[in-house]
Amino acid sequence: MSRTLFGRPLRGVAFDVAVSALVVLSILVTTAQPATSAVPGGWAVALVGLAMAVALLFRRGHPSLVATVVAGLALIQVLAGWGPLPYDLAVLIALYSVVKYADRLRDGVLAGAVAAVGVLLAASQAGANVVWWATAIYFGLVTGGVWLAALNVRTRRLYVLSLEERAATLEREREAEARAAVVGERARIARELHDVVAHSMAVMIVQADGARLLFDRDPETARHAVKVVADTGRQALEEMRRLVDVLREPQPPEPATDPDATAPTGDPERRRATVAELPALVGRFRDAGLRVRYRAEDVPATLPPGLDLTVYRVVQEALTNALKHAGVGADVTVGLGVEDDLVVRVTDDGRGRTPVRPAPSGGHGLVGMRERVGVYDGRLVAGPRRGGGWQVEVRLPLPSTPDPEVIAA
Repeated sequence: MSRTLFGRPLRGVAFDVAVSALVVLSILVTTAQPATSAVPGGWAVALVGLAMAVALLFRRGHPSLVATVVAGLALIQVLAGWGPLPYDLAVLIALYSVVKYADRLRDGVLAGAVAAVGVLLAASQAGANVVWWATAIYFGLVTGGVWLAALNVRTRRLYVLSLEERAATLEREREAEARAAVVGERARIARELHDVVAHSMAVMIVQADGARLLFDRDPETARHAVKVVADTGRQALEEMRRLVDVLREPQPPEPATDPDATAPTGDPERRRATVAELPALVGRFRDAGLRVRYRAEDVPATLPPGLDLTVYRVVQEALTNALKHAGVGADVTVGLGVEDDLVVRVTDDGRGRTPVRPAPSGGHGLVGMRERVGVYDGRLVAGPRRGGGWQVEVRLPLPSTPDPEVIAA
């Protein structure tokens, strides 16, 4: 956990204090020397140096203002004829800071021009021409080196900031895409559950009408029809509860791109989305190039329509991912069984040829599977296998055994 002081990182504040302390130390060195015409003593010199040291404390937040203050103090020093002093290190620090931290590089360029003039003025106090030129070259090289070093650090800092901003933007986009995928999948699940509930209601109406007509002529058949109505109603009520859970946070659905998602209730493609049609689904993926082995052991003959549809969609999405990522020719195993829960396992060896590139799906297949499994309080585990390839395992709690007549109706 990072600590702050006055809204700034504590580490940065400590470093700035250390820099100012270095300038104060140079003041002590200056005042400790014997007073001469070039290096005077007294409180005025110490006061100018101390003002520079205090100004440097604010060099990160207000680099241009600090550079202006330090330059003004240095001008006072030149006009007083004191010559270059050890605490003039503050001038180089202020120049470095304005180039590195200023919002506009123009401020750094202006500070460099002012520093060049200051170099000439400081060197002019050296006296003889040879000494003047030598001093000017020396000061110019030092000042130019500091300016270029600050420019290099500024360029790298801005580059790193741009990378961080780009990474943050990509992260926000991925989160937005994931939310859109969840919304779209929930809308699709809701439509399918609506169809399941509508089918159950139609069964109830047909059975209730039959019971009404047979109540006097065949009471036993009528009683059985009423039982079917009750069982179907309970099942429909449970599916309706799941539908409400899916729609608990209503959001505008994304446009569907899967033909199964928009098929009308009476479309044969929608009617085939059941466990009984998994062999046909596996056959289509075999035709696409996967070597698929399918086995189902101890799977109940009948499942609630919504759970039936969920198993089909999970297998469909897992095979699609295997074809996309493992590639044509990969060995895939699809297994259904009962281990207290209904277990669906789809594994591949990841050793297919060049993976196919079907139409983009947004890369959120696992998101969709997780949403579907969550509707039925199931668990999804997906990840790489130790020997290579990928495995998807889904566990779905089994409901109480439904009346066969409900499904047959």
